[in-house]
Amino acid sequence: MVKIRLRRMGANKKPFFRIVATDVRSANAGNFLEELGWYDPAKKSNNYQLDLAKAEAWLAKGAQPSETVAALIKKSRKAAAQ
Repeated sequence: MVKIRLRRMGANKKPFFRIVATDVRSANAGNFLEELGWYDPAKKSNNYQLDLAKAEAWLAKGAQPSETVAALIKKSRKAAAQ
């Protein structure tokens, strides 16, 4: 099963995350199928970038997003609708 989740990057106590599609059995820092964007919780505004077309394609194939990624997808859909 494929999951869309965050992959931790960055230095100690200064994390940022890459949004990736990965197999459930892979470790968070392990192999991934495709990179979909990034998320930086330290930034106050414009703190993520997500390729919505790629995310929608993976969701159509049955990928399950994590809670945080689901919120970012929802936010991206809302921004794209405006």
